[in-house]
Amino acid sequence: MEKPRPSRRSLLLGRLDSPAQAVEPVVHISSAVVSILPDHRDAVLRLLADLPEVEIHHRSPSKVVIVMEASDSGVLGSCLAEISSWQGVLSANMVFEQVESLFDFGD
Repeated sequence: MEKPRPSRRSLLLGRLDSPAQAVEPVVHISSAVVSILPDHRDAVLRLLADLPEVEIHHRSPSKVVIVMEASDSGVLGSCLAEISSWQGVLSANMVFEQVESLFDFGD
């Protein structure tokens, strides 16, 4: 029986294990810059602080740096899309993403 070929997505995500093997649980950690209108800064900061798995690491009058954690990249992208739609937000752009094994991930 011929082994199934890996998909383009599995190749890009570095998941070349065979489907029969257990998938190791991972966490995606990402930093992002949220550009905001200064008049909306306080409201946006409150909304960001209320989001689960989001931490604010730096703030200036027009930019906020956040760090997010999620089970996959799609969740991170969805979160950034939501943030981008808020009143007073000009953009929310991912700057960096790292994938860590949950077995290696500390508290």
